[in-house]
Amino acid sequence: MARYTGASCRQCRREGMKLFLKGDRCYTDKCAIVKRNYAPGQHGQGRKKLSNYGLQLREKQKVKRIYGVLETQFRNLYERAEKMSGKTGENLLCLLEERLDNVVFRMGLANSRKEARQLVTHAHFTLNGKKVDIPSLTVKVGDVIAVKETSKSSAKFKALVEANKVAPNWLDVNLEEMSAKVVALPTREDIDIEIAEHLIIELYSK
Repeated sequence: MARYTGASCRQCRREGMKLFLKGDRCYTDKCAIVKRNYAPGQHGQGRKKLSNYGLQLREKQKVKRIYGVLETQFRNLYERAEKMSGKTGENLLCLLEERLDNVVFRMGLANSRKEARQLVTHAHFTLNGKKVDIPSLTVKVGDVIAVKETSKSSAKFKALVEANKVAPNWLDVNLEEMSAKVVALPTREDIDIEIAEHLIIELYSK
């Protein structure tokens, strides 16, 4: 499947904010936004004010880049969100949060969603006791996600466990077992990212 393979920091600069695509590096002075807080390219420092369409497009691109999904995936999630009860924008963000790669990141067992996606693809995790390698799987209440037994001795996972990152309330994380249970579905209040989801809905509603 197609996947963006360019520089992650270039994406942050294009959106004008930290998207935290490179994990711990984003919290240091090496972060591209700290060094060059303007859009990449020859005309990056001379961009004009965005139109309403431009604002909507940039918001959609920002969310796609944060969660690491492509246009077709994103559009499919929007259509699912539209059919659900409640606000479409909030439904869309919650569906993105329920992706397996995002759950692994939220568990604190990856430094970034990009790294979480790679770890899932390499089959380091199990879902309800069964090996899984599809990052886009949607988790449900009661699902148990865990590092598979043969991977628990990895220095990588041991270091992540020692970092002891705070997990959201909708996950019951057991770092000693390197596992987590989905005890509730995420809500808009659980999403700590600066997103104006109404702009995305306006864009797709045209």
